[in-house]
Amino acid sequence: MESDEMIPIEIKYEGEDIDLEDELDEVAELPPPKKAKTKSKNKTNHKDNTRRRTSIVWSFFELLPTKDEEMPMCKCKMCGKEYIAAGAYGTGNLKRHLDVCPRKDTKDVGQLILGQNAMSVSSPKFDPAKFRELLCAAITMHELPFQFVEYVGIRAIFSYLCVDVPNISRNTAKNDLVKMLKREKERMKSVLTSAPGRVCLTSDLWTSIATDGYMCVTAHFIDANWVLQKRVLNFCHMPPPHNGVSLFEKVYKLLSMWGIENKIFLTQLINKKALVCNGEFFHLRCCAHILNLVVQDGLKEIDVVVQKIRESIKYVRGSQERKKSFYESVKQMDLDGKKGLRQDVPTRWNSTFLMLQSALYYRRAFQHLELTDYNFKHCPIVDEWKKVEKIKKFLAVFYDATLVFSGTKYPTANLYFPQVFIKMADQMLVKFEKYWIEFSVVLAIAVVLDPRYKLPFIDWCYQKLYGYASSLQYLKVREKLFALFGEYVSNVPTPSTSSGMAGQANQETEEQYANEGSLSMMQEFDSFHSMDVGRQAQKTQLDLYLDEPRVDRNAKLDILAFWKGNEFRYPELAAMARDILSIPISTVASESTFSVGGRVIDQFRSALKPDVVEALVCTRDWLYADIELAQSQLEELTEDIMNMNINKDEHKEDTSSMEPSMDPVP
Repeated sequence: MESDEMIPIEIKYEGEDIDLEDELDEVAELPPPKKAKTKSKNKTNHKDNTRRRTSIVWSFFELLPTKDEEMPMCKCKMCGKEYIAAGAYGTGNLKRHLDVCPRKDTKDVGQLILGQNAMSVSSPKFDPAKFRELLCAAITMHELPFQFVEYVGIRAIFSYLCVDVPNISRNTAKNDLVKMLKREKERMKSVLTSAPGRVCLTSDLWTSIATDGYMCVTAHFIDANWVLQKRVLNFCHMPPPHNGVSLFEKVYKLLSMWGIENKIFLTQLINKKALVCNGEFFHLRCCAHILNLVVQDGLKEIDVVVQKIRESIKYVRGSQERKKSFYESVKQMDLDGKKGLRQDVPTRWNSTFLMLQSALYYRRAFQHLELTDYNFKHCPIVDEWKKVEKIKKFLAVFYDATLVFSGTKYPTANLYFPQVFIKMADQMLVKFEKYWIEFSVVLAIAVVLDPRYKLPFIDWCYQKLYGYASSLQYLKVREKLFALFGEYVSNVPTPSTSSGMAGQANQETEEQYANEGSLSMMQEFDSFHSMDVGRQAQKTQLDLYLDEPRVDRNAKLDILAFWKGNEFRYPELAAMARDILSIPISTVASESTFSVGGRVIDQFRSALKPDVVEALVCTRDWLYADIELAQSQLEELTEDIMNMNINKDEHKEDTSSMEPSMDPVP
């Protein structure tokens, strides 16, 4: 028997026969243990898919519903493409899809992820100091009472927004305001001292509801960007007496505190030694107030006619029956009833002008009422209506001039002469000369600096005003103009003339005259011509400016932008223009501050201390001076200051028939 010969073995168990070959075949058909283990692991991962997914890519994919035995899948929210979402596969394939997704909104996934993370950043930490600063600024801006911080409703809102908000008292708010005033005052000092030109001042006095006197000092200047600026320097208590010496001491003390006592160009009270031309152009009266005095004298000439119209309006407003009768007359004459009649206040000429304007519109209605109502005895006759029409046109010039003079956001000095050159009645001219004859020179110089007018316009205006005697006034303005320019030239180290060419021309001329005996006739002509060239080269900046052609008078010219563009051509002349064009020709700026002061010191807060009042008024002006007021607010401000209650619907056409308004002008 050979050793490698296999011998079949048959094993028999008692009671059962087992075939070994069949048993091995059955074992081979069983699944391997590892495979069964892998399947069990996958089932476990499927169950773990409910765990939280933190990757940012899941913002762009959504999971699809699957059964327990299926592989988890997800779908792109933008294009709908499906991917395996099992945890073992990771999210790399999903991020790569975002790079090539045809319907994605962003170009850079990294920026997209960064933006999502940035949105989840928590808000900045609450700063109590910043909160109190903003609260104090809001009280100042909106003229709120200090008790505002103690309102239960306001505190509830603050606590809802942030539980860490501290509750402060009214006294704490006052102290915060004083601190803010000191901080803003230092900032304003740097603004004033760094201003390239000089500063003009307006000042006025005001009495509060508590009969306390206050003085408002306002600074006007043009900054480095050639923008007209206005800042309230002080709104301080002014105890009696209110005489010239007391006012001088008060104003000078205030200017010394600001450190600008040597930068003043024009105001009321100051030491003349620090002023340009020893203060010759120092003092200027309020043009708007002078216009009021001038027109009041003019209205006296037609007082009888004005009184008739005043009584006619009073008669119509006397009862409801008269109003109804006048309304019927308005409808009969096919007039617009919405315009309404206006009752004037005799001490305010502008309200009288508006009364005459409204009465002229309803002239036919008054004449019709006279025929239907025998008790109406005050209607003016035809000739008187003609007088009213003429005086209305005449007063319109002064009315428009007052509106122009009341501006605070644009230069007004150069607009003085074009508004008041009109030939005046004898009585009005007396008042005009009394107040303006000595103080109009600096304003005439301002007109010369307007490239639309220059000196020819001054000559023409004086001829209209003074006739044959105008030449003396014109020469006076020209002399003062060149004298003032000389002050600016002497304060600048660089020369104001083209001295290089002039020196060379004069040197050549002297050499030619040294050998004059040997020169021919033509050489003498060359010498004469060189002298003429020398004279032309020695012209000052003012001469060159005046020799240039004038700009079209109807052109819409921003005069500050003009001088900003010519600052390098005429440096000294531009410096003079910067100072003169900042001159305010009315005290509207100061009186507008009194309007704010009247709201601050009302009947409910009349016990505020003067330093707190000054802090409220000045801080409000310094913080929000650069915020442009809406047009409606400007109109309201002008009405309040200049007593001009303008009917805003005056020029609107309305064909609807309505009962005329009979309410008086407040």
